[in-house]
Amino acid sequence: MSSDDIKWFAVSVTVTTAAAEAVEFAFNCLDSLGTEISDLPKSQRQSLTVIGYFQVLPLQKLIQAEMDTAIGAYGLPPDSIIAVETSEIQNKDWLAEWKKHWIPSNIGRFIIAAPWHEVDDPDKVVIRIEPNMAFGTGTHETTRLCLAAVDGNYKNGQSFLDVGTGTGILAIAAAKSYVWSAAKIVACDTDPDAVVIARENAELNNVGNRIEFFTGPISENTERCDFVCANLTADVIIPILPLLMEKTRETLVMSGILAEQTQSIADALANQGAGKHFITHSGEWISVTVTMD
Repeated sequence: MSSDDIKWFAVSVTVTTAAAEAVEFAFNCLDSLGTEISDLPKSQRQSLTVIGYFQVLPLQKLIQAEMDTAIGAYGLPPDSIIAVETSEIQNKDWLAEWKKHWIPSNIGRFIIAAPWHEVDDPDKVVIRIEPNMAFGTGTHETTRLCLAAVDGNYKNGQSFLDVGTGTGILAIAAAKSYVWSAAKIVACDTDPDAVVIARENAELNNVGNRIEFFTGPISENTERCDFVCANLTADVIIPILPLLMEKTRETLVMSGILAEQTQSIADALANQGAGKHFITHSGEWISVTVTMD
């Protein structure tokens, strides 16, 4: 069978415009290879279609369950999802559609771009990411929040720890922020496939020799770093918060936290006697930046 004969699957979800982000989040939870939004809304349009691509089509009940969970988490009504359809597409069609719709993302001085994008801006730090993968492409609010925190707070010479690295974007951002820095940069993930992808992306960005990757969670044996990022979820962050703080010398950034979970995070920080912290919002998500005393 030639590569052109390989079949992929598309799940097309028609939603109200307010629910597009929630559906993209659901597709991430379903391990989609990527997403795109068609029929981008004009001012008078009330709905659009979010498409997720898969190598193996998830069960219908699993698709529905993730959609329901995401819609609820974003505080949207159930009728935000208008229709769900599935279809088969050829490999060549998937690649063409992906390249056509995936555009670079700007976050502060960072630009996340695919290898085929031309970026002509010497003042920007370009992070190259292969987008046809199931570990995120830097477009989600939580990644953007963390990148903004790195942009605003990470300083030359600081060691860096990326907990739950995924595609490696945050560690790569740190490694490319200061070309001549010799600071130690470490990244980990409990998913071995994610670590493989992160290493490949680090090589793609010519910083493979700057970042130490390992598979697994942080532990008491993990080395302390000046700057720590943990883009996880609140239910993962809160139990390991004492360890995250212990491993942070100067600045701790956390995201993957819904705005409705703000008080839970604030209470957990207060219980640990955390120093100053401030919260940044993006849509339904927040990031928390803690400055150690």
